[in-house]
Amino acid sequence: MFLEGQSILITGGTGSFGRAFVKRVLERYDPRRVIVYSRDELKQYEMAEQLKDKRLRFFLGDVRDLNRLQRAMTGVQVVIHAAALKQVPAAEYNPFECIKTNVLGAQNVIEAALDAGVEKVVALSTDKAANPINLYGATKLCSDKLFVAANAYAGGRGPIMSVVRYGNVVGSRGSVVPFFLKARKNGVLPITDPRMTRFWITLDQGVDFVLESIRRMHGGELFVPKIPSTDIMTLVEALAPNCKTEVIGIRPGEKLHELMISEDDARRTRDMGTHYVLQPQQPWWDDGVLSVGQSVPDGFSYRSDNNPDRLGVQDVKDLLASLGLN
Repeated sequence: MFLEGQSILITGGTGSFGRAFVKRVLERYDPRRVIVYSRDELKQYEMAEQLKDKRLRFFLGDVRDLNRLQRAMTGVQVVIHAAALKQVPAAEYNPFECIKTNVLGAQNVIEAALDAGVEKVVALSTDKAANPINLYGATKLCSDKLFVAANAYAGGRGPIMSVVRYGNVVGSRGSVVPFFLKARKNGVLPITDPRMTRFWITLDQGVDFVLESIRRMHGGELFVPKIPSTDIMTLVEALAPNCKTEVIGIRPGEKLHELMISEDDARRTRDMGTHYVLQPQQPWWDDGVLSVGQSVPDGFSYRSDNNPDRLGVQDVKDLLASLGLN
């Protein structure tokens, strides 16, 4: 049975995704233990008080600390790497710190997993890693390539490693939705650009997709879910139709539209129906592994502005209401 009796470790486990992932795994599966690896002891305490499960373990540590990661991964079969510095403006202003966590930290996770004999590693990525224009996206692209290439270091004997890439998580920390909910009390919503579009995914959808990717992975794939997108003015109309808007301009390192699969990446992309898989361009990859699905057409790209699955005002209202964010 999937994950039964296994030890699972999640880095950045006290974040929005980590809390939802841990809760889902404890409720629906029967792991031997779930290890939350993160830096914030207060969040760990609050999480322990909320969940109260004997299978839950907490390790204080930073992904920058290889020795601590090696200790935490002892006896672990599955690793989910969710730890990252994610705020685009903060990364632009503190580039070295972002690199230490997102790039060197990713390498530490790989090294520790190789040494500990972990079976599977899934790293969480972002749409900002596709043709990045900001440092956060560049560090996550670097991280993605490290995890894919790490399958060669394993040599077929160690862990298999894959990447999951998706867009903005509705209502998570740093999401525009909580920001707009606060700002609408003042009657004015600051927006960067009225043309801006973004992909949207819920926490539950993200967790489900990661779990499905753990089942499917052969090692080296980059998984991309098919999810809806919407523009900023549709979100404004759904959240605060009576508010005025103030255009404040795009922030440093921010895109007008997000991209998850570029035309260049499309040459190695398979359409699997509910999701896409980017196959690695590595000599060790067996093209026969993904004989199912279909190749995407020439010139294909998967962007938030050309996505056929677009949310209208009522769609956004229904989605936010289902999440208690209206």
